[in-house]
Amino acid sequence: MIGKGGHAEVYKGKLYDGQIVAVKKIMKEEKNDEEKNGDFLAELGIIAHIDHPNAAKLIGFSADQGLYLVLQYLPYGSLATALHGSKDCHLDWGTRYKVAIGVAKGLQYLHSSCQRRIIHRDITASNILLSEDYEAQISDFGLAKWLPEGWAHLVVSPIEGTFGYMAPEYFMHRLVNEKTDVFAFGVLLLELITGRRAVDSSSQSLVMWAKPHLENNSAEEIADPRLGGNYDVVEMKRAMFTASTCINHLPTLRPNMMRVVQLLKGDNGLDMKQKSMGEHVQMLQGEDVEDMKQKSMGGRTLHIDACDAEDYDSPAYLTDLNRHMQLVME
Repeated sequence: MIGKGGHAEVYKGKLYDGQIVAVKKIMKEEKNDEEKNGDFLAELGIIAHIDHPNAAKLIGFSADQGLYLVLQYLPYGSLATALHGSKDCHLDWGTRYKVAIGVAKGLQYLHSSCQRRIIHRDITASNILLSEDYEAQISDFGLAKWLPEGWAHLVVSPIEGTFGYMAPEYFMHRLVNEKTDVFAFGVLLLELITGRRAVDSSSQSLVMWAKPHLENNSAEEIADPRLGGNYDVVEMKRAMFTASTCINHLPTLRPNMMRVVQLLKGDNGLDMKQKSMGEHVQMLQGEDVEDMKQKSMGGRTLHIDACDAEDYDSPAYLTDLNRHMQLVME
């Protein structure tokens, strides 16, 4: 066994031709056979349509004496193990930045370039795998959803995912769309920047810890101490700015993943040395907010009262986080 989650176990295996593979065994013991089979077919249907360097590759499947997905084996394991597996993290800044861009490109593909819109719904450090050259691959599509063309969002039940990565509109109102993944990517980016977990041992949210440091725009305060100051300052500021826009409480003010890739690659026209973090955020929001607010379903503009409220500030978000944590722990 090389990995285990709430709904699956992953094993290292070998095919008859000698190829090393990862075998995902679907568990979901709390569900009956019909529900389990339905979930398996849904995940299989999604991952079979995916073809991108930054997403997991399906090799085969089996429904003989259990439900199995056979996937490409990646020897370096998960980003979570690389970042948090030991105190002496071996990921330098260049590698972390490469991983960030890889995940962003993978999500951009899922959201806008794949045959159908796919919302992953569980972007976490544990679900990002690393190849021999540290190319990131998005894995585990067990919670992924198709989002029909023309639909602004889905309302899902029950709420499933990983605490610390969930967007407020998801865990409070069960609303899912591309911006759900954008928020989770922002948390993942903060992990790469800080070396901290999405939720630490004292149940503190990384988002809440990082927000004041992002507002101060000080790389020295937020950068992982294990980097020893060895990072490209411009790249660090790009990553900080991108993370700050992705974790906005309001989904309408988060960028899409195409813009995220542009921001990380420096193709957005913003000079990180010349403006403050707040000025950059205002510029980005000024360009994008009207576009994003006009998304509609069935010809009607989408309004989400709890998420569009201007007073949905950090204290309110912290209250929501605490309430969600209590629900999780019950």
